[in-house]
Amino acid sequence: MFDCIDTQMMQNALALARLGRFSTSPNPRVGCVIAHGSQIVGQGFHVKAGEPHAEVHALRQAGEMARGATAYVTLEPCSHYGRTPPCAEALIGSGVSRVVAAMTDPNPLVAGKGLAMLEAAGIRTESGLLETEARELNRGFLSRIERGRPFVRIKCAASLDGKTALADGRSYWITGEAARADVQTLRAESCAVLTGIGTVLADNPCLNVRAFPTLRQPARIVLDSKLQTPLGSHIISDDLSPTIIVTAVDDEERLKPYHAFSHIRILRSSENANGRIDLAALLPQLAELGYGEIMVEAGATLASAFIESGLADEIVLYQAPKILGEGRNLLTLPANPAVLTSEGEWESRSVELIGQDVKWVLRKK
Repeated sequence: MFDCIDTQMMQNALALARLGRFSTSPNPRVGCVIAHGSQIVGQGFHVKAGEPHAEVHALRQAGEMARGATAYVTLEPCSHYGRTPPCAEALIGSGVSRVVAAMTDPNPLVAGKGLAMLEAAGIRTESGLLETEARELNRGFLSRIERGRPFVRIKCAASLDGKTALADGRSYWITGEAARADVQTLRAESCAVLTGIGTVLADNPCLNVRAFPTLRQPARIVLDSKLQTPLGSHIISDDLSPTIIVTAVDDEERLKPYHAFSHIRILRSSENANGRIDLAALLPQLAELGYGEIMVEAGATLASAFIESGLADEIVLYQAPKILGEGRNLLTLPANPAVLTSEGEWESRSVELIGQDVKWVLRKK
């Protein structure tokens, strides 16, 4: 049974874990607090893959004060040797008497083994405290491990009448500066930003984080089945972010110019019946490469394809108080009259005013 002090300590650990939301992928976001009752003697969070885990930072801060203390960790301590030693061993060596985990780790390399190792050493363990919050924090990591595909967020911006651009394609700027800055945060949280070749050819986007410094730029993924990405585009010339070009082309002569760029990776994937990249086949490939949370910033066709195929997990819609009239629609989906008499497949998670624009977050039920 958990008491109010346990809850407060785990809330502190979750707040620490959130500090790593821009930098930990492909690793999970993890925070750790070491305490004697309500007195915190050590705390830390995982900053970056390959660097010490949250428990190690907290134990270093606690020193001898860790002996007899309770360690609160947002994810079950690891039990295997990877790029760093097992955290379970570090906790055992520190002399802590109790470990509380928000959730067990579904990674087959851990999956209960960390807690079992602690128990075998005589340390009392408990799990499940604020598990819902911990799972939400690591939705991308969990999606990659449990579903074998990334968590997919569709980001879109539209006018009050549901238009993304004028009829001639002009769209700068539908939303205001505050909303555009918020998108930069979503990009930084994502493992990768995905777009289609149509957007690359029309807008020549950078798709990186420019509003603030970050330890890790998200990767960029371009769906380009016919290999049309211009060698002079920002996607190619900007080497600050690793970039994956997904194509069905297997002609090595056509691929050769792209291999000259060290930050470019060519990923071969299959096409669907419409001659476009097969999204259902692609997502497991991206999960295998370590991408857990992907944000789609694309035109109506690609965004609609993710939604229609049931592969979109979240929609973030920024809606501006503008009426464009005739123009390009937000989505291009077939009629769905059934939703008129049903609750639909999406539920609202939050609605927020950002500047003069509305940010609406929806999740698939």
